[in-house]
Amino acid sequence: MADGASPKPPGRVRGRPFERGRSGNPAGRRAGSLNKTTEAAAALLAGESEALTRRAVELALGGDPTAMRLCIERVLPACRERAVKFALPPIESAADIAAAMKAVTSALADGAITPGEAATIAAVVDTFVRAIETSDFDRRLTLMEVRIPGEVARESAMMSPSIPI
Repeated sequence: MADGASPKPPGRVRGRPFERGRSGNPAGRRAGSLNKTTEAAAALLAGESEALTRRAVELALGGDPTAMRLCIERVLPACRERAVKFALPPIESAADIAAAMKAVTSALADGAITPGEAATIAAVVDTFVRAIETSDFDRRLTLMEVRIPGEVARESAMMSPSIPI
């Protein structure tokens, strides 16, 4: 502040200072508390659910499109993902990845799977590749550690300076 005035003091909530960035209600809403309107609607519908369901089914059978949609959505909920069925060759080494990805792109090109499904499958294949690479790296490192313990000691001795500092 150019005129030397102090910054505005924090607001007050019920006589306590209110800090910027902190909630005035840190405990939040009680768990399980419902809106009063929701509670009132639930109380009104409590004894009528069977009659309302029966009426919705009658309207659906009578041809009411909204009632039909409501009933069908309850019987068959929207499917978020589908089971993908296509031949993915087995992946046992990094050499098998090209064949697996060829199968994915072929299935995508043929329309057997969607682009989103292809991306998901490709991500799974990529994860498998990383697991193979990690396993292979660990195996090779273990072999090197077993084979060369004497050579590593000799190499480190050769690299250390022979003249004391």
